[in-house]
Amino acid sequence: MRAFPPSPTSPKPAIFTRRTFAAGFIASTASIALYSNEIARHRIEVTTPTFYIANLPPAFEGFRIVQFSDIHLEQYMEEWFLNEVIARVNALNPDLLVITGDFVSRGPLAVEMSYSAASRCAELLRGLTCPQRFGVLGNHDAMVGSRIIRDHMENNGLPILVNQFVNIERGGQRIILSGLDDYGGGEPNLPLAVPEKPDAPVILMVHEPDFAMHLATHRRGPLVNLVLSGHTHGGQIRIPGLPPLALPPFGKLFPEGHYHLGDTQLYVNRGIGTVGVPFRFNCPPEITVATLRAASR
Repeated sequence: MRAFPPSPTSPKPAIFTRRTFAAGFIASTASIALYSNEIARHRIEVTTPTFYIANLPPAFEGFRIVQFSDIHLEQYMEEWFLNEVIARVNALNPDLLVITGDFVSRGPLAVEMSYSAASRCAELLRGLTCPQRFGVLGNHDAMVGSRIIRDHMENNGLPILVNQFVNIERGGQRIILSGLDDYGGGEPNLPLAVPEKPDAPVILMVHEPDFAMHLATHRRGPLVNLVLSGHTHGGQIRIPGLPPLALPPFGKLFPEGHYHLGDTQLYVNRGIGTVGVPFRFNCPPEITVATLRAASR
């Protein structure tokens, strides 16, 4: 009888168990968390929107406004990273610099830690070289103490506009920069911040972007050409294909970027810090370089 060689032994199929799934899931989650904390949270994106403004004075054609927001110093925001942001901003050499609130965080640390963070944040911001620089307060600033935050900033060379406006002049012409008190925790007063009959374009800073809906129904709303806000962090953690998983109060309608609301434009900066968790995913920290151009007539 003819002998046949033995059949080769087939390899055993891999067994996909709950244990291997759990191990893979934990490893993947840990990798994403490490990336979101150590890399994505510190990978700054410089965005360059252009805003076409009606009746923009010729002297302001090409005028560059740099904006950043939501520092949240000492709640996950390290001093070295804020110094890196300051260096990047200085290198951009803006015509005007605006910071749209939340210099510090309120909670979970004791409020005394927030006071200390406010003092240190103001000292670090002295490193900004743009001579024309202004800020507004955010909801965390209001919770820590608006007067305290404002005093620290102004004593270190950063004027804070609270229901006020200033003229930004260039070549004998001007635009108007307005700033509101925090919408969530302060007492914003639009008639104080926006002149009744402005003779120049108005750029309004307010921390919470959803204020734009109130602006749309206010009699002085149509006088505002551009609103600059922060607050939302862009959602901070963005899963591709899905809307932001979590947005704060007064920041749910306009998560990030450029919006047109009738004749008023809105830009929402994603901020540079984080709150809640020290993670960013698919939502990098942002420095905005906005260029003003005259709208075609």
